[in-house]
Amino acid sequence: MATTSGASSSGLAKGAPINIGISLSLSGDFSADGIAFQQGYRLWAADVNRAGGLLGHKVVLTFVSDASKADQVQTNIQNLIAVKHVNLVFGPFSSLLTIPAAKAASRFGYSMIEGAGGAPSVFSAGLHNVFDVTLPIANALVPFATWISSLPKSQRPTTAAYVTSNDPFTQPQLPVAQKIMEKAGIKTVYNKVFPSEVTDFTPIADAVAAAKPQVVLLGSVDVPTVSSFMQAFEQSGFNPKAMIATAGPDQGAAFLKAVGKANADGIMVPNSWYGGSALPASRKMVAEYIKQYGGNAAGVNADIAEAYSVGQVAAQAIVATGGVDNAKIIKYLHSGVLMKSVEGNVKFNNAGQNFQSLTYTFQWQGTSGTKFVQINPTSDPKSAKPVYPKPAWGK
Repeated sequence: MATTSGASSSGLAKGAPINIGISLSLSGDFSADGIAFQQGYRLWAADVNRAGGLLGHKVVLTFVSDASKADQVQTNIQNLIAVKHVNLVFGPFSSLLTIPAAKAASRFGYSMIEGAGGAPSVFSAGLHNVFDVTLPIANALVPFATWISSLPKSQRPTTAAYVTSNDPFTQPQLPVAQKIMEKAGIKTVYNKVFPSEVTDFTPIADAVAAAKPQVVLLGSVDVPTVSSFMQAFEQSGFNPKAMIATAGPDQGAAFLKAVGKANADGIMVPNSWYGGSALPASRKMVAEYIKQYGGNAAGVNADIAEAYSVGQVAAQAIVATGGVDNAKIIKYLHSGVLMKSVEGNVKFNNAGQNFQSLTYTFQWQGTSGTKFVQINPTSDPKSAKPVYPKPAWGK
C-alpha cells in the first residue's frame, strides 16, 4: 500500500525522528544507576543513528529526572506521553519505579520495555505492557547457594546471615537461597529485613558481625549500601568466608572507587552479564563505552548492558512491526519471538519476563581489583575458580 505524501510506512512523517522518552534517577538514591542507564541508552542510540536510524528515522532520546521517587516517575511518564508526545517510553531504574512508570504508560496504551524491573511484584501487577529484558530476579542467588551448599563438608560453611532492604528487587532473592543453604545444613544465625529508607547501616552491620556468620548474603540495591556494610565489617574485625550482595559489586569502577580495590577482592554478585562477555555485540558495546568513558572491561557497569539491551529489543520490535504503533509492539513482544541483545537471548512469557536470560555469579578477584570474573555455575567451562575463603579486608 502506498504511503501518503510526506509520510513513511512507519506511520511517522517523512524525515521525522523516533522520539523516545525516558525517566531516570539522575539524582537521589538511585542516581549512580540512573546515570549508568543513561550512558547505556545513549550508546545504543548513537549506534543506531550511525547505521541510518530505524526504518530511516533518526532516534532522539528525551531524558527527565525522577529524583529516584515513585510519584515523580509517574508524573514524568504522563508528561512525556501527553505533553511531549514521544513515540515510545523506556523503563526507569529499579522495580520500585518501574511499577508506577508502567502503570502510567499503560493508561495511554504505551509499551514499556525495561531492564531494571525484575521483581515479582512488577509482573503480578496485572500489567500487559511491561517487558523486562533482564533475568527475573527471584532466582538470582540460586547458583551461589547451590555452589556454597555443594562444597565438601570440610570446606562448607556452617552458618549464614541474611540481611536485606525491603526493596522488591532484593527481598525475594534471599529466601530462595536460604532454603537451599539450610537444606545443606548451613544454619541461619541472623535474618533481618530493614526499611529501604535506612541511611545508617552501621547498627545493622554490627549486629550481623556479632552473630559471626561464615557467609553473608546482603540484599542491596546500590553501591553505598554495600560499601557501608563492608566498612562496618572491617572496623569491627569481622571477615566472613564468603560475601555476596544482590547489587553494587556489579557497578564496576563505581564499586571499586567506593570500597577500594583491595577490599573488593572476593566479593560476589549475581547477574546475567559482565564486561568480559564473549558475545560479539557485547564486546563491541564495551569497546565503545571504554573509548567514550575510559576504564576497562571489568569496570563497565552492568546497567550499561541492561539499558543497551532495552534499545536493541525495541529496535527489533520497531523493524518487525514496521513502525512505532505501541499496540503492535506489545502484541509482537507477547508473540513468543526470540530476540537478541548484548545480554544474550530475549524471549518474553505472558507476564513480560525473560526466562531465556541465564543467571551467573561473578566475583572480584585480585588485590588490584581489576579482575571481575564469572565463577559459577562451576560446570560452565568459562567459569573461573572461586576465591574462597574471602581474603582479609585490604589484603
